[in-house]
Amino acid sequence: MAFEHRPVMLQEVMDSFPRPPVGLVVDATLGLGGYSEAFLSRWPECRVAGIDQDGQARAIAQERLARWADRFAVWPGNFRRLNDLMASHGEKEAAGVVVDLGVSNLQITEGERGFSFREDGPLDMRMNASEGLTASQLVNQMTEDELAGIFFRYGEERFARSIARAIARRRGQSSIETTGQLVEVIREGMPAAAQRKANGHPARRVFQALRIAVNDELGALEDLLSQVCGLLADGGVFVAVTYHSLEDRLVKWAMREWEGQWLGIPVSRRGLTPSEDEVLSNPKSRSARLRAFERRDNYQIEQGRLGPWRR
Repeated sequence: MAFEHRPVMLQEVMDSFPRPPVGLVVDATLGLGGYSEAFLSRWPECRVAGIDQDGQARAIAQERLARWADRFAVWPGNFRRLNDLMASHGEKEAAGVVVDLGVSNLQITEGERGFSFREDGPLDMRMNASEGLTASQLVNQMTEDELAGIFFRYGEERFARSIARAIARRRGQSSIETTGQLVEVIREGMPAAAQRKANGHPARRVFQALRIAVNDELGALEDLLSQVCGLLADGGVFVAVTYHSLEDRLVKWAMREWEGQWLGIPVSRRGLTPSEDEVLSNPKSRSARLRAFERRDNYQIEQGRLGPWRR
């Protein structure tokens, strides 16, 4: 099966690097390899390592980028283990690290992965389909209060409580095993007027919340942020493309902390959003925000700060 793949904000990602990187660039969310392909084709002096926990995505990307086999490697795993992954491959520093925190078209398109609220399939949502609890297990085993908390915290869902109540009623009759069944229950838990006014599909926020919970996405991002700046070479750049405020807030706070420690400077303080043309041609990009940070080992001296006080 062929999958449409448009890397989100690709030009803005590449423009975040003040100069073409020399050395290792880590595509920490490899997916189908869209960013990696651009890096390899446009930056001849870089090597690329692509990290992904999805075996199907890794296989597609490796085949797609086979012509750069001498400069491209696939590292199975989760980017939250970036330090260990680099060390296990003999890499001490990176000229760049890029993450796109969205769900890939591969996962959304295939109903059997359980990510899509438009395609019916098993209620799974695991990015690594070989380990961890499924979304069905969470929906059927968590208490009503726990579900409401997940929907509100991770999905910012206004009707979190009534949706959780509807789920509890339904599973009292039979377990919820498919995405279609969950969508039906979500609709039962929302007022009809709210569904009509919903920005997008009425199940979107609940599916987002469950996906985040199943894959511990915010915990993984926090783990990455605790490591990544220390792994950048002098002049190295970290780029993050986020899709909701929870992710963006973590990235923004981390970059502010790094700047406060005089480790470098944000490339764009307010973050960047996609152009109108990109949103029209690739609706998936509409909620994206890009933030980037450049590591500068001499930033303290550049700013005239030689010790713990400003001169």
